[in-house]
Amino acid sequence: MHIRNVRSEDAALIMAMNDAEIPAVPALPSPMFDLFESSATAFRVAVRAGEVAGFVVALGPDVPYDSLNYRWFCQRPDEVLYVDRLVVSPAHRRRGVASALYDDLARAHYFAAIGCEVNLDPPNPGSVAFHRRMGFVEVGRQVAGGKLVSLLQADCVTVSSP
Repeated sequence: MHIRNVRSEDAALIMAMNDAEIPAVPALPSPMFDLFESSATAFRVAVRAGEVAGFVVALGPDVPYDSLNYRWFCQRPDEVLYVDRLVVSPAHRRRGVASALYDDLARAHYFAAIGCEVNLDPPNPGSVAFHRRMGFVEVGRQVAGGKLVSLLQADCVTVSSP
């Protein structure tokens, strides 16, 4: 498996992968893909067995992105790399793709910590369990977009595998 930056030719596949996972992640229309491609700190894909197995979008502060969860992390006293979404295709789940994408972010030394949110209602127990195993802890909760979310954070040292 290798991880690389998203390319324009990945757009249709990434948007379809993303939208297949609604409501665990919000929709990814073309203008938002373009914003992420131009402004994200990291917009990366994991390629496994010759195909895109998953992707991650991570944002630093000051991106013109209207998300309550992103803004919550931007208002924290410490700068946190905010993971807006991480999607792994069903065919590649439980094969280390999500862990590799987080490891890639942590090793890039963008920030000392990574933050994200996980749905509590509607529930996403698989994601909650995964993030706990990765060392994330809850630092807050809020209702955003009609969903109750757990706001999670982990130090990059914790997330990055040895």
